[in-house]
Amino acid sequence: MPYRALSISLAITAGVAGAVWLLSAENEGSFRGLQQDTTTSVPEAVSNQESAAQAKPAAPVSKPPSDNALGFMLASVADEYQQTIRYPDYSVPLTKAQAEAYQGNRYHPVVLPLEGDGRFVVTLDKFRFSQGEPILVVASLKGRQVFGQSLSATLETAVERDRVASAELENADPGYYQGTVSSDHTPGEYRLIVEARVDGKPVRHVSSLTIEPDLGSFEGLETAYVSGNDLVIPVRFDPEQSGYYALSAQLYSGEIPLAQLQQETSLGSSSAVIRLKAHGSVLANRDIQGPLQLRHLQIRRLPATPGDRTDYAFGPEEGYEFSPPDLDGLRDQPAMNPESEQRAALLRQLADKF
Repeated sequence: MPYRALSISLAITAGVAGAVWLLSAENEGSFRGLQQDTTTSVPEAVSNQESAAQAKPAAPVSKPPSDNALGFMLASVADEYQQTIRYPDYSVPLTKAQAEAYQGNRYHPVVLPLEGDGRFVVTLDKFRFSQGEPILVVASLKGRQVFGQSLSATLETAVERDRVASAELENADPGYYQGTVSSDHTPGEYRLIVEARVDGKPVRHVSSLTIEPDLGSFEGLETAYVSGNDLVIPVRFDPEQSGYYALSAQLYSGEIPLAQLQQETSLGSSSAVIRLKAHGSVLANRDIQGPLQLRHLQIRRLPATPGDRTDYAFGPEEGYEFSPPDLDGLRDQPAMNPESEQRAALLRQLADKF
């Protein structure tokens, strides 16, 4: 009997999850381009920097549990989905943890354990490098082993494994080595191999990085204004080539993250303005004092044809600060999306049947 009850519970949970997936699958606007660069380690310490984080607004308080477990589960799902769709695709609220996850051009050092208590770590200042920008490589070797006086760094293509550049990392301080590798190569994915000699034997540390083409330059902000229930923040960008672009950024008030903003648009080959919008649902009823900041700007050139790669560029590290207009007219009202509202109503109807 216990096994039968467990099987029934699993079947019910799978059914609820399937229903939710079917109902929300069309909701494609949830920041398709948001990516967080993270690294993982394998025996050669291969780094993969392309993990993505999804925003998930806090679920509202649910009704007290009913006697029917399935009905309560459906009601909880309906409440959570209703809370999620109250924000438009282009303006999603942020927690501090989500804001940290959305900073998309960071390299997380990978530790390669050595025998005993030793370790081999390679650090880069970012994951995506603009074509021609020097790649600063810092490595550290610690432990009881005997290390050489220099390390070798090799850059090779990720797929063909063709060697395109190399450099020596010199001993800067005891246990620390640094040097630069050229990134003046064809845009794409690459592997950085740093090799050391430990107790007379070669040890390799392998990391992933990408070289990006020059997409253009950010030229600052125009005056922000309110339109309807949105704060509109015009961002000037001068693209190198025409194409379809997606711009994302984080809106801050001091050190408090407010929202993740995104806008997609077609650009020509001349300077243009991309208008980011912060919805009233993320700004109304907040005690906003002084200027606002736009941080962690990331622009992507989307593939022109299937199979093309997505290219990335980033705004200034310090971001932009601006004085907002009067925000008192913004309202904390849900965004109106008829299709999403219909799906939420269907979920509620299913919950009410139990």
